[in-house]
Amino acid sequence: MGFSTVAVLMFDRIPLFEASVPIAVFGERRDDRPEFDVRVIAAEGGPVRTDAGVTLAAPYDLDAVEGADLVIVPTWRRPSAGEPPPEEALEALRRAHSAGATVVSLCLGTFVLAATGLLDGRPATTHWRYAGLLASLHPRVEVRPDVLYVDEGDILTSAGSTGGIDLCLHLVRRSHGTQAANSIARGLVTPPHRSGGQAQYIDHPVPAPATGDPFGDTLDWALRHLDRELSVDGMAARALMSRRTFDRRFRQVTGTTPAQWLLHQRVLHAQRLLETTAEPVERVARRAGFASAVALRPHFRRHVGVSPTAYRETFGMGAGDGAGAADGVNLSVGG
Repeated sequence: MGFSTVAVLMFDRIPLFEASVPIAVFGERRDDRPEFDVRVIAAEGGPVRTDAGVTLAAPYDLDAVEGADLVIVPTWRRPSAGEPPPEEALEALRRAHSAGATVVSLCLGTFVLAATGLLDGRPATTHWRYAGLLASLHPRVEVRPDVLYVDEGDILTSAGSTGGIDLCLHLVRRSHGTQAANSIARGLVTPPHRSGGQAQYIDHPVPAPATGDPFGDTLDWALRHLDRELSVDGMAARALMSRRTFDRRFRQVTGTTPAQWLLHQRVLHAQRLLETTAEPVERVARRAGFASAVALRPHFRRHVGVSPTAYRETFGMGAGDGAGAADGVNLSVGG
C-alpha cells in the first residue's frame, strides 16, 4: 500500500480550500519527509475555476492518472445541483483502481467516487451536511455520516474540509510511518490525530415541541427540568395518558422511545453547558440530569464521539487557550 506518485483530480468550480489539501500535505519537500511526485490534473481540461473566483492552471490532463500509486479526488462542486461528473474522469478513476492504485476522495469528492460505482457495497463518508443526499443519490453506498474517514484499504473517503487533512495524514502514517506523518502535521500546525468523529461538529438544535396539548406541554416541561429525576411513567401521567398510549404517541411524534429521547436531550444539554459555561464537568453532569460526571462520560462519548472535556477544549468559551480540566482525553482518531 506504499505510494510515491500522487494524482490529484481538479474539477471546475470547486471549493478552493479542499482543492489545496492534498497539495499541502504531499507537495512540500523537506529533508525529514518522504518526497512525492504530485500531479495536479485538470479533470475537465483547461484552467480550473474555483468557487472563490481564483483560477488555477493545472499542469496535467487525465492521461497523468495512469501510473499513479495514489489518486485523489479532493472535492466536487456543490452536489445539490445534481450535475453528474464527466464520464472521462470516472473512467480514469476506474482504470486506476483496476490497475492497483489506491483511490481516495475527500469531502464532496465522495460524490465523484460514488458515481464510478467503486463505492457500491462499501462504507464511505462525506461532509455530514451532504450525507443524506449521498445516500439518496447512491443507495448502494453504505454512508457513515459520523466518522472522520473510512479506510477500506484500496479505497478511502473522508468527511469535511479538515477531515481531508486527517485522511491524508493517515495515508502518510499508513505507508511511511508515524514520524513522517507527525512532521507534516507539525508543518501544517494541525494535530496528527483527532479524537472522535463528525458527531461532535454536527449541530443538533433542541427541538421545540408542539404546544397546546398535554403531550406537547409535557415535552416542553421535561426539556426545562432535565436536571430532575424524570420517569416515563411520570411524564405519561403529566400528559394525561396511559403509559402504553404515551409510548405509542411518543414514537409517532419523535421516532424514538421516551427513555432514548430523554438521554439524548440530556447529552445535548450537557453539550450546550460545556460550550457556554466554565462549570466543572461534575456540575455540568448534574445540571443535565446525570448522577455524576462518571455517569455522563460514556453516554457523551457514545453520542458525541469524544469526552466532555475534549469537547469543551474544542467548542467551549476558552477553546484554543488551553482551558478545561483534565478528563481523560483520548487522542486516538476514530475512522
